[in-house]
Amino acid sequence: MIRVELHKLVLRPRIWLSVAVLCLLPAIVAIFLATTKIAPPPGQGGAFLSAVLNNGSLYPAAALALILPVFLPLAVAVTAGDAIAGEANTGTLRYLLVRPVGRTKLLLAKMIALAVFVIAAIFLVVITSWILGVTLFGGSAEAVGQPGNVTSLSGASLETGDVVFRLLGAVGYVVLSMLGFGAIALFMSTLTDSALAAALGAISVLVTSSVLEALEAATVIKPYLPTHYWLSWIDFFRDPILWRNIDNGVILQLVYIGLFFGAAWANFASKDVTS
Repeated sequence: MIRVELHKLVLRPRIWLSVAVLCLLPAIVAIFLATTKIAPPPGQGGAFLSAVLNNGSLYPAAALALILPVFLPLAVAVTAGDAIAGEANTGTLRYLLVRPVGRTKLLLAKMIALAVFVIAAIFLVVITSWILGVTLFGGSAEAVGQPGNVTSLSGASLETGDVVFRLLGAVGYVVLSMLGFGAIALFMSTLTDSALAAALGAISVLVTSSVLEALEAATVIKPYLPTHYWLSWIDFFRDPILWRNIDNGVILQLVYIGLFFGAAWANFASKDVTS
């Protein structure tokens, strides 16, 4: 069943279109930076954009900062929202369940396919951004004084191997964060037969969480909002790594995955499938 879901994922044009859009945004920003040589001052603009002119190997981190707030969650919402509701809308869900496939297995296969999509999309963004960064900006950091090194957000020099380790940690953290949000969208997908409605429901959760993040009166509930620790992946690029928010973010996303995947299973297992 998992192989079937992955096969369907690969054959859907909108999947490739969403990945292309995710890769295109950092590419456009990189071209403007390379052409004008004007980067935001330190502390302003997107994370790491002020440093990429000196070292293009940092551009994958800048690309993650560009796609995470809006574009990546939108792609996840559309993909996860289509998981069950899309099958119901096209009339294929009933035929899937007629086969000797349990609803739990089907739902788990959908979640695994979503995880594969998120991992593949982020790694493609990272790879294309690294190629663009090194090609357009070079790979040495003049400000550090040691060719091949980059500077952490705390000002310490980082070796190439350390940068790769931190980038992989950041990628893993972003993947987990998107799976937490994807579990919400998957739950929405079991509530309706409209993939668009499911995606919009997940996006409304995203917007509400983002609005509450900026509201001082919501301080008490901020640590429990799905988007609260999303940007904590940046702490991988501090020296030493600040683990507190990263750990809290991992725990929160695991709770969201367990809670909403469980809710999706409970609803889907008892749902009367007529389409």
